[in-house]
Formats: sequence, C-alpha cells, structure tokens
Amino acid sequence: MNILLKRVLDRLVRTGNLKVTGPKGLSVMFGDGSGEPVHMHIKTAHAERAITFDPMLAVPEAYMDGELDILEGGVLGVMRIAFQNMGSGGIDATWSKAIEGLRHAFRRLQQINTAARARRNVQRHYDLSGDLYRLFLDEDMQYSCAYFEQPDMTLDEAQAAKKRHIAAKLRLKAGQTVLDIGSGWGGLGLYLAKSFDVDVQGVTLSTEQHGVATDRAHAQGLENRVHFELRDYRELNERFDRIVSVGMFEHVGVNHYRTFFDKSATLLKPDGVMLLHTIGRSGVPWATSAFIRKYIFPGGYIPALSEVMPAIEKSGLVVTDIEILRLHYADTLKHWGQRFAANRDKAKAIYDERFCRMWEFYLAASEAAFRWQDLVIFQIQIAKKNDTLPMTRDYMAKCEKALDMRDMGHRPKAPAAKPARRRKVADTE
Repeated sequence: MNILLKRVLDRLVRTGNLKVTGPKGLSVMFGDGSGEPVHMHIKTAHAERAITFDPMLAVPEAYMDGELDILEGGVLGVMRIAFQNMGSGGIDATWSKAIEGLRHAFRRLQQINTAARARRNVQRHYDLSGDLYRLFLDEDMQYSCAYFEQPDMTLDEAQAAKKRHIAAKLRLKAGQTVLDIGSGWGGLGLYLAKSFDVDVQGVTLSTEQHGVATDRAHAQGLENRVHFELRDYRELNERFDRIVSVGMFEHVGVNHYRTFFDKSATLLKPDGVMLLHTIGRSGVPWATSAFIRKYIFPGGYIPALSEVMPAIEKSGLVVTDIEILRLHYADTLKHWGQRFAANRDKAKAIYDERFCRMWEFYLAASEAAFRWQDLVIFQIQIAKKNDTLPMTRDYMAKCEKALDMRDMGHRPKAPAAKPARRRKVADTE
C-alpha cells in the first residue's frame, strides 16, 4: 500500500474495523476495531492511486472492474464505515470535501434535463430488460420505496401498504381522472383504477416500462380505464382531478422544479389534489453521488426540502401535508439486494459480471445512504385550494384501514401447516 493512501485512510477511518490489503499483499488495519470487520483487497496499483484521490468514485469503479474485492463485510460494510466516519474528522477531510464541493457547485450543469436529454437519461436505467427487474422487485414490480407498517412485513406486503398509503392521501372518488407522472411498470395506476373506479392516464419516458404497463392493463381488462403513454409530462394539456408522482421527481433536476410545479398547477383542476413521493435529503442541499450520477441515474438529483418548497409556493399550489418516511427505503433496498443476490446468475446471463458488480454496489450503497446518511422519502400532499381536503388527517387512516380490509379478502389463505417430520439419524449433519 502506498504511503499516501495509508495516510489518507488513517485520517478518514477513526471508527470501525477496516482491513485493507494492497497490490503487493501487505495488509494494514484502520479504525478503532469496533463493529463488524471489513476487509478490502485493492488488487492493482491503478486502483490504489485512483482511490487515494477520489475514493467515493474510485472504490465503486474498481469494484466494478474487478480491481478491488471485498473479502469480508460486503459493500454494505464498506459504506457503513465510510458514512459513519463522515463529520468526525473522517471522509470530509479537506481534499475530499473540496472534490464534493466542486460537484455540488456544478450540479445545475449536470441537471439540464430538456425533454430530449430526459428521455436519454431514462433509457440509461429504466430501459434495461424488464426480466432484470423481475429478479429482485416484488410481484407488482414496484420500483420505489415500500412502506413497512410492521417490521416483519414481506416486500410484497410492504409495497401493497405503500399503494394504500398513497391512495389514502389522494382522497379519490369514483369517476375521477388521475394523472400518474412517471408511471413505471403500471402497478400503481392499475391499483387505483381497480380500487376506486377512476380513470388513470400514466406517462413515462421508458419504452420498456410503457410496453410492460400496457400489456398489464390489457391482461387485467383495464385498457379502457387505464391508459399509458410514452410521453413527457410537459407535453400534456388535459386537466385532472388528481395527480400522483412516485419516484420520478428525482429525475427532474433542480433547474426544472419551477417548470414541474407550474405545469402541475395547470394540469390540476380547481378542486384537485396531488401527491408527490420522492427521495429527499433531511440535511442541506448537496451533490449527487458521483458513482450514481455516472453509472445509475444520469441527470438525477436528490433535493433538500428547502429546494422543493419555494418552487411549490411560486406555482400557487398549497402544501396540505408533508410526511417524512425514514428507513423504509433502507429496508426496501435490503430486500432488493437479497433478491438480486439470490438471482445473480440469472442477471449475469442477461448482462455480464461487470454489470452485476455495478448493480450490487448500487443496491448496497443506496441502502447504506438511507441507513447512515441523510436520505429519506418526502410525501408531499398538494392542492389548488386551502379548503379542498378535511382539516384533520383522520380520513387517511380510515381509507387505509378500509383498503387493507378489502385487500385481505383477496389474499390467498396460507396453507395449513404440515406436521413436523421426525428427523432420521441419516438426516443429521
């Protein structure tokens, strides 16, 4: 291990139990020995140099390229040590802080998401094979934060709870029209149409998602109630009773927040209601992770609430409720990571080893950011008028309970438990 990298790690890692083996086979310990052990093997001098000067980008790149292996603790363990050392003389050392500061300063240049660029950005991620997403998502293919009402919920149960939670905040009535901005694989729009007898128009920029969602609508006999379009929301001119947007706002870019809410205001009827569900920061505005921006979500940005609220205020819309979901996405990503690991060979058959290592890093690093950094979920309820919705939140809980009771009636009954089989001597290990 070169002397400069050793000095950097000595300064960065004050807590934790990190072992780093360099290209020549020499291992060095960092941290105070607390917590679960983590062991990284930097296999090339090239990776060693890159990590010295820009670890937050070079570590995932070296891992993707096979120039770095994590022999103990996994990616989640590496990111836990990195994030838990932030702000304590750790990873925000002067040089590293300067790099991240420059990324923050230039964030607006990286988020000029015109209609053409937005479509290209979406294609980079969401036009990956639907078969890939089926390997790790729930049955309904919800690619956004689940809602864990109970800690022991399965992923499918928590995603169903998320749909109920959002639906309750929309206060839907039969016959209304709903716009779903960023409609994904179609699950939410189909759920709202079936549950409330409403007409849904979903818009997406992903060809793959559009095709899957449209096929699902036809398969469920809902093609006359739910219509998905391959279209930018900025091109719409209709007016809707309700607007919902889940997991799309992260791709708007801070330069376009005013456009997003101004357009939403024109699309919403006078007594309309909107629910925005987006990843956000509980802390101050900051730059998108260099790895995420370069390889996963080009043009993406995670806002602080202080960046979102001014755009809503200037649009003339009224904020009627804000809820912060903490740690729900960390648990969602944990489920996704476990499912991806269980189906890794299938993912490799669709793409290749480098892609699998990139995806592993993405899922684990994202989980770590929600567990140990400042990432959360904002659910912002918005209306055109101050008196559109009830004065208390009781209606939300009542609606969720009614939906849960109804959904329980449609869930398959658990099979009766079989009597335990007595183990034979031959079965012992």
